[in-house]
Amino acid sequence: MKPITVLLAEDHMIVREGLRKMLELEGGFEIVGEAQDGRKAVALAHKLRPDVVLMDIAMPLLNGLEATRQILHARPGAKVLMLSAHSDDAYVKNAVEIGACGFLLKQSSAHDVCRALREVHAGKTFFTPAVAKRLNHHQKKSHERGELSPGKNAPVLSSRETEVLQLIAEGKANKETADELHISVKTVEKHRQSLMDKLNIHDTAGLTRHAIATGVIENSVQVTIIDS
Repeated sequence: MKPITVLLAEDHMIVREGLRKMLELEGGFEIVGEAQDGRKAVALAHKLRPDVVLMDIAMPLLNGLEATRQILHARPGAKVLMLSAHSDDAYVKNAVEIGACGFLLKQSSAHDVCRALREVHAGKTFFTPAVAKRLNHHQKKSHERGELSPGKNAPVLSSRETEVLQLIAEGKANKETADELHISVKTVEKHRQSLMDKLNIHDTAGLTRHAIATGVIENSVQVTIIDS
């Protein structure tokens, strides 16, 4: 049987190595690439076209949620399984809305990781049991309230706005953000103002809190919040 090809997108080398060894020992999987940041994950997904991308949420340069959105925009049939140390409702909700095939906690057993990859490859979805239970509960409550599209009124950020939001939340100045994204400082300022207008948030501290609350950066990331 042809092995399932997997792209590992995880910024911690020790975690990537652990996942690689675990899947190699299990058999039936082939690791075709590894990415230590979200931008590389997007590039490798396009180049290698793996059967499944195992994507960490907390990634430098470009977070896993936005990387997933860009991958699926370019290749709608791609299968991405999200990986996180946290099961915050906002993370799960955003992962589902952008089209991820599942949500796996880093505390999961080797058995569950392999099962999740196989089910996603087979066209199914997989959520860590505790996450699946909460997700079903929220969906049931939304249905009871008649909310067919719970997030339809939420502000929609463009990919570039999300990238700028992440860098702001990571404490980057406008010049650093401009250099990182290869755009002008004036363009960064324009995106920053657009973010504030869309989100009705008018300071850096508020933008950072929003980024943490919505999974743009994980709440384990240490940031210094300075009002501006």
